[in-house]
Amino acid sequence: MTTLTPDGSRVSTLEQRSHEAPRTEQSASLLVPTVGGTDWWRGAAIYQVYPRSFADGDGDGTGDLAGVRNRLAYLSALGVDAIWFTPWYPSPMQDGGYDVADYRAIDPLFGDLEAAEGLIRDALALGIRTIIDVVPNHVSSEHSWFQAALSAGPGGPERERFWFRDGRGTDGELPPNNWDSEFGGSAWSRIVGPDGRPEQWYLHLFASGQPDLNWGHPDVRQEHEDILRFWFERGVSGIRIDSAALLAKDDLLPEVTPSPAPGDHPYIDRDDLQDIYRSWRRIAESFGPDRVLIGELWLPDAERFARYLRPDVLHAAFNFDFMAAPWSADALRESVERTLEVHVRVDAPASWVLSNHDVTRPTTRYGRADTAFAFETKRFGTPTDAALGGRRARAAALLAMALPGAYYLYQGEELGLPEVELGPELIEDPMHARSGGIDPGRDGCRIPLPWSGDAPPYGFSTGTLPTWLPQPPGWGSLTAEAEARDPGSMLSLYRSALRLRRGLPELGDGILDWVDLGPDVLAFRRGDSFLSVTNLSRRPVPLPATPQVLLTSAVLEGGELPTDASAWLRLT
Repeated sequence: MTTLTPDGSRVSTLEQRSHEAPRTEQSASLLVPTVGGTDWWRGAAIYQVYPRSFADGDGDGTGDLAGVRNRLAYLSALGVDAIWFTPWYPSPMQDGGYDVADYRAIDPLFGDLEAAEGLIRDALALGIRTIIDVVPNHVSSEHSWFQAALSAGPGGPERERFWFRDGRGTDGELPPNNWDSEFGGSAWSRIVGPDGRPEQWYLHLFASGQPDLNWGHPDVRQEHEDILRFWFERGVSGIRIDSAALLAKDDLLPEVTPSPAPGDHPYIDRDDLQDIYRSWRRIAESFGPDRVLIGELWLPDAERFARYLRPDVLHAAFNFDFMAAPWSADALRESVERTLEVHVRVDAPASWVLSNHDVTRPTTRYGRADTAFAFETKRFGTPTDAALGGRRARAAALLAMALPGAYYLYQGEELGLPEVELGPELIEDPMHARSGGIDPGRDGCRIPLPWSGDAPPYGFSTGTLPTWLPQPPGWGSLTAEAEARDPGSMLSLYRSALRLRRGLPELGDGILDWVDLGPDVLAFRRGDSFLSVTNLSRRPVPLPATPQVLLTSAVLEGGELPTDASAWLRLT
């Protein structure tokens, strides 16, 4: 591999370290989080913050770190153990911040590095750890590396950090292969040289503003290892790895066959990834046994998925199978059993997720005829029964929080916010444009949160500027302030459930034992004294005689659990 300087040094590391903030006494004091024990992550409740939409602290209509810092008391009262931040780095925001231009700084929209360190410190003081996103598959097209690659021209060593290739066809007018972008269309874009003539193509599995990195280049590996150290030194407890199965590519860039065998895909789940993540694991453990790596892995093959959770690779991974499952007792039980079987094998904790910044909100999805989630089926104008969806979302929350492992909730889930369908002219998500306008995109679950009041901006911002995505009318009853006063609200349910989950030794990490209470009823014990029951049948079901009903998602009907409801019971 050609290096970039005559003496063989890695320009990447030197260039990036030039903007690394000096270690101050303040940042040094963040080195050792001490809350929750070393295995806190195995049963934690983790709250996902999408910074642009959580809270605006400076009045410009966009959420920021000052806004999060101002609302830490809310998160503490909610009962979460950690905050996971989606990318907060400098970015042109072509993909909601997942197009990163500089990993050692904070986007000015959100604040600065000092604000991030202060937020990490203040959260720890409340017993809340911080997890951040790293996006290793690609960078922004505005990243210094990619700009250097464009300037270098064909054959320049700077291009070896990416996937630049000549095109096919008589004049190179066809892309190097027929790979598709995850956002629709070709995964290749052709650049135009300074003379105005088309030249090489570059690979981007996502948007054209997100060029893929070449993980066979030593600069790429070294740079990301340095990034991990940079943030662990600043008190971060965990790293969530975006698109964790996509980094490694087959150097020959072959076409994707119709049904590749597990491990044979040219850019998904390549064996090279295991060594990459083993090196990351060693770095994490060098900062202490409580630092964790969490992978975003969409893999259908259970055996391949489990390889990432071996003791020397990643600590945990997201469970998208459960999140995407329909509201069906059989489907949900099968998902739970599959998930636990895979994780028990490698002694890793399962994770349970109902929503995130990419998927339709549960209160909307569970009220539709098709209650499963799949990106390819998203369409404008899909009808939903809001009351039914809300009832099922409440039941699903108690079900998920009772399962063994960690629980992730996405901001606004605790308020029962619905998906918002924006007009095409208001949509910023590139998935919409690259689908030819068919996919409504992901902005509908990214609407700024309502905090107080009866009209936009609902306390989200103190300024007069419009919020970066418009909030709908009629959200006054869904604000955090309004729901905090209502004992029957979604927020009150979440607070009660998370408080019990933290206080009951049976919940969190561990095992479950299924209990047969009839068809379409999911019931299981955690330990000898806790029973969770979720009724997905069409009729109320009698509950076992127990000393105490701890919590229900709906009011019992003559002592029976109504349909689309969950209950937590104390058995002894």
